[in-house]
Amino acid sequence: MTDATEPAAAPGPQAAGPDPDLDLRLVRYFTVVAEHLHYARAAQELHIAQPSLSRQIQRLEETLGVRLLDRTTQGSTLTAAGAAFLPQAQALLQAAGQATRAARAAGPQHTVTVGYVEDLVVTAAVREVRRRHPRAHVRTRHLDWDETRALPEHKVDVLVARTPLPIPDDGLRVSVLYDEPRALLVPADHRLAGKESVGPDDFAGEPLVACAGMAAAWTGFWRLDPHPDGTRAPLGPLLAETFEDKLEGVADGRSVALVPAYDRRCAERDDLAVVPVDGIEPCQVVVAARADDRSPLVADFVDAARRLLTPPVDARP
Repeated sequence: MTDATEPAAAPGPQAAGPDPDLDLRLVRYFTVVAEHLHYARAAQELHIAQPSLSRQIQRLEETLGVRLLDRTTQGSTLTAAGAAFLPQAQALLQAAGQATRAARAAGPQHTVTVGYVEDLVVTAAVREVRRRHPRAHVRTRHLDWDETRALPEHKVDVLVARTPLPIPDDGLRVSVLYDEPRALLVPADHRLAGKESVGPDDFAGEPLVACAGMAAAWTGFWRLDPHPDGTRAPLGPLLAETFEDKLEGVADGRSVALVPAYDRRCAERDDLAVVPVDGIEPCQVVVAARADDRSPLVADFVDAARRLLTPPVDARP
């Protein structure tokens, strides 16, 4: 695979004024691309899709008002501006990490931030930790499906999410809370709507929604790609940026989608139907923490999550 593409227009010069605010996530993406000088290999290390990585680098270039990288048939090369920016970017990321660690070390030890992804609910476990530790500051942070890196980046201390996690799980302690079947989401007037259940063969020829910016293993799981018989899942015309985009793409008949069976957002629309799928492995709802985090608040949240975070009442056998 090469990085050759049509050259994008170089960002125009910016008027003199205050220095732009830099998004450290974009700075980090740039340093990884600069290390590999190859978008595909950088995207693989970052566990994001190559087109999404390209868009993020373009956003950084637009912010700075200069071109940082040039693509060639052999990969990528740093421009003069990119070569000048790289050591400063690396120093900036190192300083940001040191500042974060210093603040956390000096801050109160009775603070924990609980991340939870998409429609998952953590109220019962959060309430239990607050009951056990009335003087602790227990915060919650809602995350989109592509923001689970908040855990290894220390933006949250514990995470409730579905598998497969779109981040590497080495360095994490992951506990399964419960299994959650996958279901097929179709338009309300689809030929499979109203079925008690279906198998993979029933929708093998249907185009499935793909999700932008996600790792291949995550995307493959939610597209059942490859199918159990080894054939490839047809790619639909829609590349969804958000879960709501996925719902819209299915509702207007362009694609179908595999979704978590207990996701409440699917049932809120009368133009969609959710059909149980037999014969495929479920996803799992898990609680994850950093393996080296010995905070008693994190340990107590994990314990409370194991006991109190369960499937919806109407989904239990």
